[in-house]
Amino acid sequence: MVASASDNGWLRAMPWVFVLIWSTGFIVARYGMPYAPPMTFLAWRYALSILCFLPWIWLAKVAWPKDRRQWLHLAVLGVLMHAGYLGGVWAAVKAGMGSGLSALVVGLQPVLTAVWLSATGGHVTRRQWLGLTLGFAGLVLVVSRKFGAGGPGDTATWLNLSFAVIALFSITIGTLYQKRFVQPCDVRSANTVQLLAAFAVTLPLALLESEGMGWNGQLVGALAWSVLGLTLGGSSLLYLLIQRGAAASVSSLMYLVPPCTALIAWVLFSEPINAITVAGTALTALGVSLVVRAPKA
Repeated sequence: MVASASDNGWLRAMPWVFVLIWSTGFIVARYGMPYAPPMTFLAWRYALSILCFLPWIWLAKVAWPKDRRQWLHLAVLGVLMHAGYLGGVWAAVKAGMGSGLSALVVGLQPVLTAVWLSATGGHVTRRQWLGLTLGFAGLVLVVSRKFGAGGPGDTATWLNLSFAVIALFSITIGTLYQKRFVQPCDVRSANTVQLLAAFAVTLPLALLESEGMGWNGQLVGALAWSVLGLTLGGSSLLYLLIQRGAAASVSSLMYLVPPCTALIAWVLFSEPINAITVAGTALTALGVSLVVRAPKA
């Protein structure tokens, strides 16, 4: 009985732990991108993550997917959720897009997911649509102060906007693809297959980059957290959440990432939080609760 209660507590905490970890992605970009080209940084991240997973899999005697189709599906998922999403976000940040604007673009994912599910016969309740609408409205409020600031990190160009849109479609399609094609399997072996595919796609792009890695403590710290926190922690939690939950409900959690990022930036960088940020965060939280707790029809 105690173990069951503990397991239930962890399952309830998983979404919020995921949001906290995932929100640090833009913070890591702020730390690391001034000293590294995006594809080279990500190639290092994938390679080191694989080296962390392999001993863990061997020591724990984790089973690999036995079906070749599942290997293929996991590889496609890795290209979408790692190479496509992360490559797009980090390339957009490197090209001058601010964290608020990039978060807003990628934050459209829950809406695209719900529209696709509705168009293909999936069931999205009125309450969920209301939650998605409120969540997006709160998201816009949170990042609205980023627009028109005039700083180098607050401008959008066709180039960095294209990168962000690639990231948006990659994570949206990846979420739907996993729910449709990927069978439940151990998250460690599944994540390793995805990372191998992402590394195979990213490495050739990294070799084309002329900028080198400016190794220093800040870059090493950003890379370490990217591997240990974001990939081993955040990506694994996202895989488990999609495996256990509905696509629309899991995607709605992405609405909480920009407000949470704003809070972390306030703690680490003393970025101001105004009344609009607080109101937007509350509205977003309400919207997510409506989506996640909506009764199933």
